[in-house]
Amino acid sequence: MAENSAYDKALLRLQEELVKMQQWVRDESKRIVIVVEGRDAAGKGGVIKRITEYLNPRWCRIAALPAPSDREKTEWYFQRYIAHLPAGGEIVLFDRSWYNRSGVERVMGLCTDEEYHRFLRQCPAFERMLLDDGIVLVKYWFSVSDEEQERRFKERLNAPLKRWKLSEMDIEGRNRWVEYSKAKDEMFAHCDLPDSPWYEVEADDKKRARLNCIAHLLSVIPYQDRKLAKIKLPSRSPVGNYQRPPRDRYRHVPNYAATIT
Repeated sequence: MAENSAYDKALLRLQEELVKMQQWVRDESKRIVIVVEGRDAAGKGGVIKRITEYLNPRWCRIAALPAPSDREKTEWYFQRYIAHLPAGGEIVLFDRSWYNRSGVERVMGLCTDEEYHRFLRQCPAFERMLLDDGIVLVKYWFSVSDEEQERRFKERLNAPLKRWKLSEMDIEGRNRWVEYSKAKDEMFAHCDLPDSPWYEVEADDKKRARLNCIAHLLSVIPYQDRKLAKIKLPSRSPVGNYQRPPRDRYRHVPNYAATIT
């Protein structure tokens, strides 16, 4: 974006609409699932952060599952994801999802060919079951160029606050750009369907990607603005004879802020 102020204003307007959308989801007891996938360093975490920033965390949560345990590896593949699906009035964002099988697991050899092809057969049916039960499913693929991904990787190497984002798996994935591209193409061929489509987000420009993704999300969720009941703060009750104990009776956090110049 040309100006940060323009981006900030546009983002805040969209976030205000997200708050309205969440109220509609709550009032109507809807169930929303948002899947966010894409290459490493494509900006998935950034858009999830902006979507959830002002939403009530009691009714909007992020599902970012770790690697499966030994027990989970023996379960039906979709089983552990089902446990994180929303109840009525909830929004769940999957920061990576069941599509791990068609991406990192396929490229890195973490699943067998049989498991992979079974996933491609079962995934459309699984998603149709979600839709048939009334869940609203929206899937985003964040697309980033080779050059921009490389720039972001190098930035993370020298940024203490972002270093944790760069793992050995990411480095290995960097060396398998073509394999990831082929895996994505095959996954789209099987799972980009009229009733559960993928929406691609061009993500070389992070700020534009966030605005575009959130605006699109708001356009596909048929929410309606709900007028909230007006709340009038009553006068405080009189304190009567109550007196607060002296401050030196308790332990206080040191005033670190006073040392900042």
